[in-house]
Formats: sequence, structure tokens, C-alpha cells
Amino acid sequence: MALDGIAISCIVHELQASLCNGRIDKIHQPEADEIILAVRNHGNSHKLLLTANASHPRLHLTNKAKNNPMTPPLFCMVMRKHIQGGRILSITQPAFERVVHIQIEAMNEMGDLVGKTLTIEIMGKHSNIILTDERGIILDSVKRVSFDTSSVRQVFPGRAYEEAPSQNKHNPLLLTRAVFDDFLVQNENSQIQKAIYMSFTGISPEAASELVHRANVDTSAFVVTLAPEEKSRVFDAFTALMYDIQHTNYVREVIIDPQNKPVAFAALALTMYQGHTHKPFETLSEAIEFFYGERDTTSRMSQKSQDLRKLVQVNIERCVKKSDMYAKTLREIEGRDKWRLYGELLTACMYQIPPMAESVVTTNYYDENMPDITIPLQKNRTASENMQAYFKKYNKEKRTFEALQPQIATNCNELAYLEGVLSAIQSCTEENDVDDIREELTEQGVLRRRKTDKGKQKPRKSKPLRFLSSDGYEIFVGKNNKQNDELTLHFAMSDDLWLHTKDIPGSHVIIRAEGNLPPEQTISEAANLAAYFSKARASSLIPVDYTQRKNVKKPSGAKPGMVIYETYRTAYITPDMKLINGFLNGLL
Repeated sequence: MALDGIAISCIVHELQASLCNGRIDKIHQPEADEIILAVRNHGNSHKLLLTANASHPRLHLTNKAKNNPMTPPLFCMVMRKHIQGGRILSITQPAFERVVHIQIEAMNEMGDLVGKTLTIEIMGKHSNIILTDERGIILDSVKRVSFDTSSVRQVFPGRAYEEAPSQNKHNPLLLTRAVFDDFLVQNENSQIQKAIYMSFTGISPEAASELVHRANVDTSAFVVTLAPEEKSRVFDAFTALMYDIQHTNYVREVIIDPQNKPVAFAALALTMYQGHTHKPFETLSEAIEFFYGERDTTSRMSQKSQDLRKLVQVNIERCVKKSDMYAKTLREIEGRDKWRLYGELLTACMYQIPPMAESVVTTNYYDENMPDITIPLQKNRTASENMQAYFKKYNKEKRTFEALQPQIATNCNELAYLEGVLSAIQSCTEENDVDDIREELTEQGVLRRRKTDKGKQKPRKSKPLRFLSSDGYEIFVGKNNKQNDELTLHFAMSDDLWLHTKDIPGSHVIIRAEGNLPPEQTISEAANLAAYFSKARASSLIPVDYTQRKNVKKPSGAKPGMVIYETYRTAYITPDMKLINGFLNGLL
């Protein structure tokens, strides 16, 4: 969910306990819109992240180390001048807004203690970090807003700090029945969920949806259509939520969808996410850092592999076009045996055909019923020339058919290989995974080696995923074709169990048998992983073949990841996302 007033109130509560009375040791500005304060308090060191990034502005404690520029930006130097060494007095959230004021006591140039305020405004693209002096005069901000940028409110050194323009919303912490009834009257033509987040400060659309869901009311229902008991349930749910906030009864969790992707973090229990995994954390700072860390990793993987995905997709489309072209040609020549039949029958009755004939009727001696057959002729050709023309047409189409067979096989193998690569790209979890695939595509001639790559040290190879089954058996999953080959052909022992989706691109999966036959439960868990780490992960009843490693062979000259096997059994698996998420989150 967004970092709304509810989440900020939880963050402020945590920061008050960790940072109040702490000293600001260091100040860094690793990004143009991001500040990190190193604070020492009660013998512990904390790092407070404040970012005014337009996409995901936030503040929370962090453990991640970031590289800092050699020359600190101007705002960073202003911060160091005015508040480095200062003591944090208080951290507050005014009127449940998405604004946090950090009151700091620091020495000025004369050695006197003066008050400074560091304010972070979390308002999407208008987010900002602002430093003001004891008089409320702006010393500087991470984003300067001049009159040219905004005629409503300027944020510039030397100007008095003004609160962001009010949107005339109600403070939900002061909610009463009278205020709620007035809200219902004012918004009777609006949907209840939208009316809540548009009328109360600090309530995000997602929080409003959760509130209405708790009241067992349709989120899209218009206020005017609500029955009195429904309105009462919404009010009760609203006041119960505000009670929890006022008494700091927060929940710190990240919601993970069935595809193991984090979809929201929350300071309140999001009961509307049914069928999702709720991953708890000790602090909301940890939850937010995990959430954005996973999002950043996904985004970074997407950006790093974007060119590879596009290249592979273009090659897949080319293979599909070739396949269509081959299929069309095969349809055009599928009647080639008829031309041979015509030629041979014309050979038998050649001397019975009169000149300038347009057709001839003869007996088909190649059919056991010996029916009559009509053979079309070119009247400007002799019978011999017609016969030769049919044989020539047959031989041409026969050569075409024979020439197409290896091309079709090569194209099918290429298409299967590229679809496997695309599936591997979409499953990348580390930058090294992308580097491995890039190197593989270069070796296969799909990707040209960049000049900058020549003489460059090869990146460290990524490692297969490793899991532990509920029976205690190790399960290994390859993340790309090179890993699949290494895992199957070099790492696995002959009696280990090998699993792979049947005729579907996916990962090679190995169960370390240690001389034993793995239990059915372990085989089922490994089959779930094989189904999940395949192109068909969103399908049901996915066929997964399994056999001992000694039955798996790699044909000479086959592409990476391509193997053959004959002795096997097949399990049909619908991926159990609770089991998969347990593996991926290290719970098994």
C-alpha cells in the first residue's frame, strides 16, 4: 500500500522510540532526492532514510549501505552545517497528514543551541525534504520550488515555510458520529470507498478498501444506496481502526501474492487479501525495506534483462513466422503423390491420347478397385510432354518436402530453446543470472559480443537454487540453460532423481538421493518446483517427468539445456503456491 497517514503514524511511533534524544553523527545524500542520517542513541547506531523520490517517497530506518558521491551535493552540505552533531528532540506527524517534522537541537555559528526542523512531505511527485531554522525560515530543500514551478506555494531558501495547501479533509482521528453522518450527506452520490479516501486525511485508497471490506460492504456501492445498518458497520469499522492507531495496535507485514511477488506493505491487517501470504516483520521499517527491496530487485532485473527479452522475443517471432511459412508450403505440396500417379498412368496410356486433348480418362491400376480417373492435360503439349511435366512437378515438390524436414526440425529446436531462454530470463533473481544468460546467447550466436566485453573479466557465475524438502532431502533447481547442463551433467549423481516439465521449457530439478529412493512427499515437492519454474507455471495439471539421472543423456551438438530420456514416470502437478512460497521464503 502507499505510505499513507496510517503507515506514517506507525513509522513515527517506531522512530520516536529509536531516535529521540539521539545524536546525528553523519549525513549523506546518495541520490539527488535522498538523505540518510546516521543517528547514535542509547549506544546503538541507526540509519534513517528520507527520500522524496516521485515514484516511492518514504522515510524509515534502513540497514542497506549505499555509495555516496565523491563531492556532496549542496543540500547535503547545508544539512551538515546546520544539524550534524545535533540532537533529535521529537518526531511528529501533524493532523494525520503525510508529513513528518523532525525537531532538532543544534549549535549555531556562535555556539548557541538553536532549534531546527527537518520536514519530509510525502506527496507523490510533489514530495520534498525541507530544512528550516528556529524562525521557520527555509534554509534549503532537496527540491527547490520557485514561482515559475508553482504559483501556489514556493519552497526556496529565505522564504518562510508554509504547510502544504489543505484539501479540506477531515482528520480521521477526530471522527465522531456527527462528522461521519455529515460526511455521508456530503458524499451521497459517490462510491463509499472513494468518498472515504477523498474526505479524510492520511487514508489511502487501499486503506479505504480494507475499511469497507471489514464492514462487509461492497466497495463500489454508492453512499446513497447504503442501508442504515451498512452505514453503521462502516462507522464501527472506521472507529475501530482509529482506536487501534491511537493505541498503537499496529500490524507490520508484507502481502505476497500467489506468484511470490510483494503487492503491499501494511501497518494494519489487510483482510481483503485472501489467498495471499502475510509475511510479518518486527518493525514497519523492515517491512517497507523488504517491500521496496523486492520491488527494486524486480525492477532492476527487468531493466537489466530488457534488451535480452526483446532480442529473444524477436527471434521467437521469427521462428514462429518460419513455422507458419513451412506449414503453408507443406499444405501446398501435400498432394504431390497425385502428380506421380498422373505421370505413371499417362506412361501406360500415352499412345491412346489424341493430339490437342484437354484430358484423358483411364483406369487407376494402383487402386485395388481400379476406378476410372480423369487426368487434366495441357492441349498444347504432347502426351509425352504432359507426362514429363507431371513427373517434374512431383520431383520438385518431393525435393521441397525433403529439404523442409531438417529446416523444420532445426526451427522447432530453435523455438523450444528460445522459449526456454525467455522463461529463464523471466525467472532471474540475481544480476549474475542475467549475465549467465547473456553469455550463453553470445556463445550460441544469438547475441553479438560487445566490444566492451572483449578482455573483460567474466562475471561470477550464479548458483542454482537450493531447497530442503520436508523429508530433509536437498532439491536443486537450475535457473538457466547453462546451470541446467551443469546441474544435470556434472553435479548430479547417477542415482539422483531428475525432474523436468514434459515438452515444456523449464528448469532441471535434482533431488539428492544419497543412495536412497526419495519419499513420495519429496518427489511431489520437487515436481511442484519443476512446474513452478517452467513456462507453464500459471497452468494446472502440468505434466512433470521424473527419472534417475543415469537415464538422462545429452545428444551430441545439442543446445544448452537440451537432453533426452526414455525411461521415466510422469506426475501431473498444479503448483501449490503455499508450498512454493514456503520454499522461496526459506520456511521449509
